[in-house]
Parts: sequence; C-alpha cells; structure tokens
Amino acid sequence: MIDLAIIGGGPAGLSAGLYATRGGIKDVVLFEKGAPGGQITGSSEIENYPGVQEIKSGVDFMAPWQEQCFRFGLRHIMSEVVRVEKHDKIFHIIHNQGKGEEVQEAKSVIITTGGRPRKSHIKGEQEFWGRGVSTCATCDAFFYKKKEVAVLGGGDTALEEAIYLTKFASKVHLIHRRDGFRAAPITVEHAKKNPQINFLTPYTVEEICGDNSGVTSLKIKNLTSGEISDLQVPVIFEFVGYDVNNQILQQSDGSSLCDVNEYGSVLVNLKMHTSVDGLFAAGDIRVDAPKQVVCAAGDGAQAALEAIAYLESTH
Repeated sequence: MIDLAIIGGGPAGLSAGLYATRGGIKDVVLFEKGAPGGQITGSSEIENYPGVQEIKSGVDFMAPWQEQCFRFGLRHIMSEVVRVEKHDKIFHIIHNQGKGEEVQEAKSVIITTGGRPRKSHIKGEQEFWGRGVSTCATCDAFFYKKKEVAVLGGGDTALEEAIYLTKFASKVHLIHRRDGFRAAPITVEHAKKNPQINFLTPYTVEEICGDNSGVTSLKIKNLTSGEISDLQVPVIFEFVGYDVNNQILQQSDGSSLCDVNEYGSVLVNLKMHTSVDGLFAAGDIRVDAPKQVVCAAGDGAQAALEAIAYLESTH
C-alpha cells in the first residue's frame, strides 16, 4: 500500500508530488500514462509565469519540473487510471498498463486530471490550433494588442472573455449562432454596453483561413440570409465548452466518488478537500479553476500539504 497516489501529471500533479515528497511522505506515486507535463505542453509560448523571464514553449517550460519533482523520491507509473474507489478507509486505484486491470491500494489520493477545452471542429481549426486559434484569452490577449479579434460562443465564458479582450484589442467580434445568449443577463448587458464589442448574430464560422504565419481571416455565414463573408482577423478565441477529465471518479453504479457540480467539476474547499476524507482535487478538475499554470501549481502544493496533515492525523 502506498501513502499517496497522485493521478495526473500536469503542473498541479507535479507540484503536489514535489511538496508531498519534500514534505516527508515516503511513498508517493504519480499515475500518468504518458510523459508528465500536462495540457500546457501544447502551448507555443509561455511568458506570464512569475520568475521565468525567458519566453518558452510549453515543452521547454515543463522539462525542468519533472527533474525537480522526481528528485525527492516521487515515483512515476506510466499507467492509465480507470477508476478510483474507496473501501472503508482505503482507496483502490484501478489502473491499466496494457496487461489488464490492476489494483493499487493507497491511503490518500490527489486528483489532478485537468480538463480540455471543447473544440468547434470548424474547417481549419486543427491546422491553425495555437497559431491563431486559442481557448485562453488570459494567455494570448497580449499578443493581439490594438488588433481586431474574434470570439466564438454564447455562454458566460465567451462574453466574459470578450469583455476582457477589449482591454487589449481594438475591436472584438463576438460570433454566436443564435440571437439570444446562454450567459447571465447581467453579463450580456455589460457586453452590449461595451462599444468595442461587435455582435455578429446569428452567424456561424464556416472556415478558419490563414497562411504560414497563422490565421488571417474567417469565413462567416449569416444564418438569416445565408450570405457568406470574410472577417479579417488574426485570431479566433473559441469558448464553446470545457470538458473536465472526471471519468475516473465514476463508480460502477453510475455515481461519483465525490461531489461534483452540474458541469462535472469537483467541489472542493479552499484547502482542496473534496467531500471524501483523504481525497483531494487540484488544478483544472476543480470547481472555479482559473485554468492558469501558476494557479494549478498552487493548488497542487496546497493539496499536498493537506494530504500530509491527513496522513499524520490517521496514524
């Protein structure tokens, strides 16, 4: 039996591993089926992590994290976790390394499996992903100062990010397939009062166009008239949903191991405690996650400190 299982190898998981092992937990295992690093390794440029002056790719940025986090005894098992269960006071980590399912018992667990922005599957999206197709205004708004940008979506996140982008962009074209919005009325009101936001409704994006430098324009369709026109922008920010990777919490009877909200995000308190003793969640899997590397790292450290306290209290 291990003392602590960490499931997920992104910034939250690696930070949890660092703080847990350096904090004195002897047997800590990181379950990650691939190389640790997480979703951030897909980013082309990172320039907003405190203390890191050089602009780096996501892969280069995460490389030293692994060496540092494994220095204090964190073990990595390259295995896919299928499910986490709790029997009495012991957690069962059901995982598969390609030879059938195995069970690893653990005294405590930190879930850091993150999530992923939902893709729109528009023509050209995959080709220009990270080169003018973005799902993070906080990450990329700075690169488009005083330029016109496009936002796709009609929910709270889309409108909130459109408002945020007006601090940088000269104009924000908000594209939505309906005249109405799913966002809260107060958010819609704020967006409509902002003179920098141009509402394109009801419109869809038919194609994302560009060249070797990245996105140059969008082909958009007016759903009322059927007319197709070109919108000259260097970037489209897509906010069409977010899927948390919570599958491992699903139990055989269809219930969830711990409490989640209507979107499947794990409910935690400020100390990363879930509704189950000994089970913690950190990073983008948790409710109200800011989806920033620095925040995920802080979550992981907090969860590890709480795991240390939990294990000490159960001795």
